[in-house]
Formats: sequence, C-alpha cells, structure tokens
Amino acid sequence: MVFSRQHPSPRYVELVATYREMHLKGERHMGVPAAQTFDGRSLRPHAEDIKRLIDATGALTVLDYGSGKGTQYDPKPLEIPGKGRWDSVIDYWGVDEVTCFDPAYQPYSEIPTGKFDGVISTDVLEHCPEEDIDWIVDEIFSFASKFVFATIACYPANKRLPNGENAHCTIRPGPWWEEVFRTAVARHPGIIWEARIYSQGWPGTGTQKLINERIGS
Repeated sequence: MVFSRQHPSPRYVELVATYREMHLKGERHMGVPAAQTFDGRSLRPHAEDIKRLIDATGALTVLDYGSGKGTQYDPKPLEIPGKGRWDSVIDYWGVDEVTCFDPAYQPYSEIPTGKFDGVISTDVLEHCPEEDIDWIVDEIFSFASKFVFATIACYPANKRLPNGENAHCTIRPGPWWEEVFRTAVARHPGIIWEARIYSQGWPGTGTQKLINERIGS
C-alpha cells in the first residue's frame, strides 16, 4: 500500500500522537522535562551550512519542517567564532521569515500552504516510519522553490518513546537515503539540495557524510 499525507500509515498516526504526548510530558526515560523535549536544539550545529545555502540562493523565506517547539528561533545571542555575533539565528541567516511546522506540536501543527525559498529538516526523518519516508521527503521538496537541507541520524537515539521503543524508527545507511532523495528531486527539478547523514554521535563528534548536493538547471 502506498501512503501519503492524506492517507499516512497507521504507524505515522500513532507516532504523531506519541510525540504530541512527549511534547506535553517530556522524555521520561532520561528525565528530560517537557520544555526541553524536542526544543529545536539540533538546528544549531547546522546553522552555518544552512546560511551557505541561503546566501547561494538569495533565500528570504524558510520553512523548518519538523521544527519541534521552535525555540531555536527565539531571540538569543548567536556567536560564530571568527565571523561575528548576532541577536538570533534569523538575524544571522538574514532572512525575512522562518515558518515552523511540526505535526506533533499544536502551535505549529497546521500543514503549511504555498512555497518557501528554502526548506530545512534537521533530526526529523529518522523519527518517521519507513513506509512514510517517500511521501514525507517528497512533501519537503514540494514546499521548496530554491533549496532543501536535511540531516539524518543512522544510529539509535538516546531518547525512548513512552512504550520503551527507540525514538529512531528508521535506521538506514547512506545509499538508501540517497536513493530516496534522488527520487524526490527527480520530481522537483531545479532545487539545490543537501542531505547529511551521521553514522554515530552528535554532529561534530560523529562520522559525517554528505549524501549529495545538486544544483538544478
């Protein structure tokens, strides 16, 4: 059976409900309070890579697909060694607007409409059921007019779901993810895209591999 946004898998529906609960109650296995659960901290290690794509494309609007609570965009100082200091990541990027979307967090759970210059998705896809990955990645590309940036962990998470299962439910190697992205970009030509996978550890400490970067015609 082929799943879609209109008809996602039962597992997808179940996981969205589970993550909605975790947003409200926190991650009990590690004792992480609700305010710090899926708060968007995974964005920061990739801010410079995203800035490079923003500058290359002249992007002014960005969609964060799977943004969590979105606190990564709150006004707070951001310092890039050797480059400067900004009041927020939005100021650093120099964009006009960042839109958050997360189906499991009520303030941002409404599906976006229209196009955005760039779409970013960090620490999201590995949390999605394998049977839904194709339509989710295709949806990410469908919102972009200039670029897509994604990061994917290919190892088990520290976080656990309330039922004890690992939070990373789709753990696949780089070539598998590359095929998923190549299939999506073929349906959405002209998009600059970059996907990075991590075979272990937090970005900056684990092994990082760039799947692909493609400049469309």
